[in-house]
Amino acid sequence: GIGGGFQYGLQISIINSPAEYIKSFIRETWLKRYGSSPSEDMITLMWSFVVSVYSIGGLLGSLSAGYLSVRFGRKKAMLLANIPALLSAALMGLSRLCGSFEMIIAGRLFSGVCGGVALNIHLMYAGECAPRKLRGLIALTASTAIAVGKFVGFALGLRELLGVDALWPILMAANALPALIQLLTLPFFPDSPRYLLIDKKDKKGCM
Repeated sequence: GIGGGFQYGLQISIINSPAEYIKSFIRETWLKRYGSSPSEDMITLMWSFVVSVYSIGGLLGSLSAGYLSVRFGRKKAMLLANIPALLSAALMGLSRLCGSFEMIIAGRLFSGVCGGVALNIHLMYAGECAPRKLRGLIALTASTAIAVGKFVGFALGLRELLGVDALWPILMAANALPALIQLLTLPFFPDSPRYLLIDKKDKKGCM
């Protein structure tokens, strides 16, 4: 769940805390580039892109989840979902250093792709690996992971932690940590029995 529902919950909540800092960053960057302050409407438009582009990435990720889960298997598809997560963390984490608010928008798009892929395949993978008696309980772990991700996002955004002007790029790049944890642990997990039997025709591996 740490690379599935958790990533989605984290990205949903983490954007709230640094809102004013990111708007100020957009204003400062615009002033340096063009020599004039942007209008409030322009800042609102750019901020709307930052927030809403996550949903566009989520749509793209959700549409590709079915293909990836069959083409590579549930486990490998979950591992592949960490690539856009790490890319998004790098883009958002370095955006201030590079003086580019467009990197935040691109990073949010990639994090949306990760969330769309990971959340769908998390449910699929957990459900197919679970024993029949525990299938319902295991399916609920996706909702639990989302809730924990939201809580962690809100907690990290507190002013006592990363919710300050100097640290908001680190806050936005926090999704790299769960992605790295999953990259290190998931290779030791088994593949989905359903995938092995139906897609790979590997009855022995399924058993």
